[in-house]
Amino acid sequence: MKLHELQPAEGSRKVRNRVGRGTSSGNGKTSGRGQKGQKSRSGGGVRLGFEGGQTPLFRRLPKRGFTNINRKEYAIVSLSDLNGFADGTEVTAVQLVDAGIVKNEKSGIKLLANGELTAKNLTVKVAKASKTAEEAVKTAGGSIEVI
Repeated sequence: MKLHELQPAEGSRKVRNRVGRGTSSGNGKTSGRGQKGQKSRSGGGVRLGFEGGQTPLFRRLPKRGFTNINRKEYAIVSLSDLNGFADGTEVTAVQLVDAGIVKNEKSGIKLLANGELTAKNLTVKVAKASKTAEEAVKTAGGSIEVI
């Protein structure tokens, strides 16, 4: 194949439909909107969720509960995730994000006691930690600072 022989694949380049360009185009006169009515007018149409005057679904369903706008959501880190760090390292939120263990730290990071901790003398700085996770870090010779 040569450069001058290149051409797009069959059906990959569709021509835009130009409405209101004569009856023979198939979309002339009313431009595919039909005869009269709200949907045929400019600026016409109904809002999202409108069901023609029938009580809409979002009003027929019961409402329960509320969303707490002050809710805090923590990024969870397991003890086994800390094994990737060298002995004696200070583990912070920035290092956890850089290492790819946490995507974003949300309201903070919580350390949970999932798995075994083999790294020694770690200084872990997190927003929260479970009691068993704290004990596991201390038995491995490290310390936890709750920020």
